[in-house]
Amino acid sequence: MNYRLTKSERLHADKLIKELFNEGSSFFLYPFKVLLLRKIELAGQTNQVLISVSKKKIKKAAGRNYIKRRVREAYRIHKQILDSDGMLIGFIFVGKPEMSFGDIEPKMIQILSKIAQDHPEKITKP
Repeated sequence: MNYRLTKSERLHADKLIKELFNEGSSFFLYPFKVLLLRKIELAGQTNQVLISVSKKKIKKAAGRNYIKRRVREAYRIHKQILDSDGMLIGFIFVGKPEMSFGDIEPKMIQILSKIAQDHPEKITKP
């Protein structure tokens, strides 16, 4: 099993990020708001992930980076729960700044399991 989180697995294209926010479906599971979008053009490719922490919620950059590292690690370890089918996934952290990895990891497992079971995302046509 490949536990790396390569650049191809990170959502960084402006066009795709806008599509995710405009057309994607979402659900909330504390401490995350999760955005999902499955694109037919990306079928068979790796899932792409966006991790965001609000500047309004956590003022200091060091605190935001701390949370992003924990979320990225939790996703990286448990990403095999999802099938690799070209989904765009956005994790928006809305929890408390003092959350530890022990608090974040079980929530990430719940979220990935929910996505794997439900697939509540919209399917967009080219």
